Amino acid sequence: MKKKVVVIGAGFAGMAAATCLADEGFEVTVLEKNDSPGGRARVFEAEGFKFDMGPSWYWMPDVFEGYFKRFGKKTSDYYQLVRLDPSYSVVFSENEMVDLPAGIENIANLFETYEPGSGQKLREFLQQAAYKYEVGMNKFVWKPSLSITEFLSLQLLTDLMRLDVLQSFHGHIRKYFQHEKILKLMEFPILFLGAIPQNTPAMYSLMNYAEISMGTWYPMGGMHEIVKGMVRLAEEKGVKFRYNENVQRVETTDQTARRVLTQNGAFEADVVVAGADYHHVENIILGTEKRNYNEDYWKRRVMAPSSLLFYLGVNQPVNRLRHHNLFFDEDFTLHAHEIYTEPQWPSKPLFYVSAPSKTDPSVAPVGSENLFVLIPVAPDLNDDEATREKYYHMVMERLEKFTGQRIRESVVYKRSYAHRDFKADYNAYRGNAYGLANTLMQTAFLKPALKNKKIKNWYYTGQLTVPGPGVPPSPPSLISGQVVAAEVKKKFG
Repeated sequence: MKKKVVVIGAGFAGMAAATCLADEGFEVTVLEKNDSPGGRARVFEAEGFKFDMGPSWYWMPDVFEGYFKRFGKKTSDYYQLVRLDPSYSVVFSENEMVDLPAGIENIANLFETYEPGSGQKLREFLQQAAYKYEVGMNKFVWKPSLSITEFLSLQLLTDLMRLDVLQSFHGHIRKYFQHEKILKLMEFPILFLGAIPQNTPAMYSLMNYAEISMGTWYPMGGMHEIVKGMVRLAEEKGVKFRYNENVQRVETTDQTARRVLTQNGAFEADVVVAGADYHHVENIILGTEKRNYNEDYWKRRVMAPSSLLFYLGVNQPVNRLRHHNLFFDEDFTLHAHEIYTEPQWPSKPLFYVSAPSKTDPSVAPVGSENLFVLIPVAPDLNDDEATREKYYHMVMERLEKFTGQRIRESVVYKRSYAHRDFKADYNAYRGNAYGLANTLMQTAFLKPALKNKKIKNWYYTGQLTVPGPGVPPSPPSLISGQVVAAEVKKKFG
């Protein structure tokens, strides 16, 4: 008889774990509290617009291709990718913007216009970053990190030194470039990792390698096409998805989880993989007696930012915008200080605008624009409607000045999303959007463990455990599901 696995949560990590385990002969059921799969990568439609709710960047295509390849498939069996050129645009002021072209040589030529000799410096930087990508993405992120001994081989210690884990990204990048605009462009990918460059290990220059050498892509139809593809593959392998199943508690005997209980019923399990919010699972579903970590532990964690999001349907084309647009027209240092050092609502926020309708006409009515606006903010802030409206008008005023258009009067659909929504939809600890910050002291075996220490058959996957948060731009959540599935197979396969 097949052993039964219950996976809690249909995010990328949960779906990956479920598919891998079903492929190994387990009987797998995924319980999802919301009415659709994808976790933060869900989608909704309104007034003829189709909005991806979370991830909007597609980097590291090799990781996605590798995932489908392990099952004898290709990404193109499920969705069609296009490479964006320019990859994205950076707005430095109302009158100054720069497009980041696709291709190393094109970017090298752009850098030369700012700083003579920087083109060659870019090639040298990327050569070193390529090593970090090879080692980081093909060795370290695939380790379950259950013990420090996993990292104690001579080769791995050598690799660790070459990865510059003890040097900050801020200091590392300044060995190659001095021009302020180049530094901003090169430090941009680090924003996805949830910490300022001064606190981020230099090994994360692998993100620059992924962005510049491998390109920025987009799945036609929207980011949720990846989710649809993963669900199709999972169901082909026999995975059963149960939506609107909010897991409430678990029954255990002899340090073993026996049944997972939702508001609708009970599900027997030989193994449980929890892809829901780690803190919520431990404190609400398991209870304090069976958790790995107490509340003091979580209070000491450095969280990545939350986000204030706006989904906007505009009934006219919007000028000057590309698919991805970064508004660096205010002081990054001040905004970062108001996220990490003295958490508060930012006084002059940087923000990001995605306009997927520039690439994909299927996500908006003809002649209209689909806009996704994101402001990074500190977690656990007081999130009320008046504050959301204040920041809506703040960023829209800057957007209107940049485009030379009166956009607000053309908005025919508007929805905001912030801390209280992350908590309601995902039980997100402190209303975070991206999980734990990728600091040195929250890396590898220093992250929350993927196995429960008190329940023999209980595992964790997703953004708060190994290897870390994120789908695009970096896909560790996709990897996390595969890593935990391998651990379950070792013990129960």
